[in-house]
Amino acid sequence: MKKQNPVVWFEIYVEEIERAAKFYEKVFGFQMEDMTDPSDQSVVMKGFPGDMESYGAVGALVKMDGVKAGGNSTIVYFGCEDCAVEESRVVASGGQVHQAKMSIGEHGFISLLVDTEGNTIGLHSMK
Repeated sequence: MKKQNPVVWFEIYVEEIERAAKFYEKVFGFQMEDMTDPSDQSVVMKGFPGDMESYGAVGALVKMDGVKAGGNSTIVYFGCEDCAVEESRVVASGGQVHQAKMSIGEHGFISLLVDTEGNTIGLHSMK
Protein backbone atom coordinates (compact mmCIF):
# COMPACT_ATOMS: atom_id res chain seq x y z
CA MET A 1 0.00 0.00 0.00
CA LYS A 2 1.29 3.44 -0.95
CA LYS A 3 2.02 5.79 1.95
CA GLN A 4 0.10 9.04 1.99
CA ASN A 5 1.38 12.39 3.17
CA PRO A 6 0.22 13.08 6.73
CA VAL A 7 -1.46 16.47 6.21
CA VAL A 8 -5.07 16.24 5.03
CA TRP A 9 -6.52 19.60 6.13
CA PHE A 10 -5.27 22.99 7.29
CA GLU A 11 -6.79 26.11 8.82
CA ILE A 12 -5.32 29.61 8.84
CA TYR A 13 -6.86 31.75 11.57
CA VAL A 14 -7.70 35.36 10.74
CA GLU A 15 -9.14 38.49 12.34
CA GLU A 16 -10.78 39.99 9.21
CA ILE A 17 -11.87 37.18 6.93
CA GLU A 18 -12.83 39.31 3.91
CA ARG A 19 -9.47 41.12 3.94
CA ALA A 20 -7.62 37.81 4.33
CA ALA A 21 -9.61 36.15 1.54
CA LYS A 22 -8.83 39.02 -0.84
CA PHE A 23 -5.11 38.63 -0.09
CA TYR A 24 -5.09 34.91 -0.95
CA GLU A 25 -7.32 35.40 -4.00
CA LYS A 26 -5.03 38.12 -5.39
CA VAL A 27 -1.77 36.32 -4.69
CA PHE A 28 -2.87 32.92 -6.02
CA GLY A 29 -5.46 33.97 -8.60
CA PHE A 30 -8.33 31.82 -7.37
CA GLN A 31 -11.72 32.31 -5.68
CA MET A 32 -12.38 31.16 -2.14
CA GLU A 33 -15.71 29.59 -1.22
CA ASP A 34 -17.92 30.45 1.75
CA MET A 35 -18.18 27.56 4.19
CA THR A 36 -20.61 27.37 7.09
CA ASP A 37 -20.99 25.27 10.19
CA PRO A 38 -24.73 24.96 10.80
CA SER A 39 -24.09 23.99 14.43
CA ASP A 40 -21.98 27.09 15.22
CA GLN A 41 -22.76 30.41 13.54
CA SER A 42 -19.85 32.10 15.37
CA VAL A 43 -17.36 30.27 13.12
CA VAL A 44 -16.90 31.87 9.68
CA MET A 45 -14.86 30.01 7.07
CA LYS A 46 -13.70 30.57 3.48
CA GLY A 47 -12.41 27.45 1.78
CA PHE A 48 -9.42 27.18 -0.51
CA PRO A 49 -10.25 25.50 -3.82
CA GLY A 50 -9.47 21.82 -3.82
CA ASP A 51 -10.67 18.27 -4.12
CA MET A 52 -10.81 16.22 -0.92
CA GLU A 53 -10.36 13.04 -2.97
CA SER A 54 -7.12 14.18 -4.62
CA TYR A 55 -3.49 14.30 -3.48
CA GLY A 56 -2.55 17.13 -1.14
CA ALA A 57 -4.31 18.97 1.65
CA VAL A 58 -7.21 21.38 1.35
CA GLY A 59 -8.12 23.93 3.98
CA ALA A 60 -9.80 27.17 4.96
CA LEU A 61 -9.39 30.61 6.44
CA VAL A 62 -11.20 30.62 9.78
CA LYS A 63 -12.51 33.44 12.00
CA MET A 64 -13.37 32.05 15.41
CA ASP A 65 -13.98 33.86 18.68
CA GLY A 66 -11.09 33.33 21.08
CA VAL A 67 -8.56 32.24 18.43
CA LYS A 68 -6.00 34.90 17.49
CA ALA A 69 -4.38 35.23 14.07
CA GLY A 70 -0.61 35.28 13.57
CA GLY A 71 2.14 34.21 15.91
CA ASN A 72 1.72 30.51 15.30
CA SER A 73 4.55 28.04 14.89
CA THR A 74 3.25 26.11 11.88
CA ILE A 75 3.93 27.11 8.27
CA VAL A 76 1.68 25.92 5.45
CA TYR A 77 3.50 25.76 2.09
CA PHE A 78 1.46 26.37 -1.06
CA GLY A 79 2.70 24.61 -4.18
CA CYS A 80 3.43 26.81 -7.21
CA GLU A 81 4.95 26.37 -10.63
CA ASP A 82 7.44 29.17 -9.84
CA CYS A 83 7.10 30.73 -6.40
CA ALA A 84 8.57 34.02 -7.69
CA VAL A 85 5.28 34.63 -9.56
CA GLU A 86 3.05 34.49 -6.48
CA GLU A 87 5.73 36.21 -4.38
CA SER A 88 5.63 39.17 -6.80
CA ARG A 89 1.94 39.76 -5.91
CA VAL A 90 2.30 39.77 -2.12
CA VAL A 91 3.18 43.39 -1.32
CA ALA A 92 0.52 44.81 -3.68
CA SER A 93 -2.00 42.51 -1.95
CA GLY A 94 -1.20 43.91 1.51
CA GLY A 95 1.29 41.29 2.72
CA GLN A 96 5.05 41.18 3.25
CA VAL A 97 7.87 39.07 1.82
CA HIS A 98 9.78 37.67 4.80
CA GLN A 99 12.26 35.59 2.75
CA ALA A 100 12.51 36.10 -1.00
CA LYS A 101 12.72 33.05 -3.25
CA MET A 102 15.71 30.93 -2.31
CA SER A 103 17.08 27.56 -3.30
CA ILE A 104 16.67 24.56 -1.03
CA GLY A 105 18.94 22.47 -3.21
CA GLU A 106 17.54 19.39 -4.90
CA HIS A 107 14.17 20.07 -3.22
CA GLY A 108 13.48 23.21 -5.27
CA PHE A 109 12.79 26.73 -4.04
CA ILE A 110 10.80 28.45 -1.30
CA SER A 111 9.59 31.92 -0.36
CA LEU A 112 8.26 32.90 3.07
CA LEU A 113 5.46 35.46 3.26
CA VAL A 114 3.39 37.22 5.90
CA ASP A 115 -0.31 37.59 5.06
CA THR A 116 -2.55 40.52 6.02
CA GLU A 117 -3.37 38.83 9.33
CA GLY A 118 0.23 38.28 10.48
CA ASN A 119 0.37 34.57 9.54
CA THR A 120 3.59 33.27 8.00
CA ILE A 121 3.00 31.05 4.96
CA GLY A 122 5.38 29.48 2.49
CA LEU A 123 5.52 29.00 -1.26
CA HIS A 124 7.29 26.00 -2.83
CA SER A 125 8.26 25.30 -6.43
CA MET A 126 10.74 23.15 -8.29
CA LYS A 127 11.85 25.99 -10.59
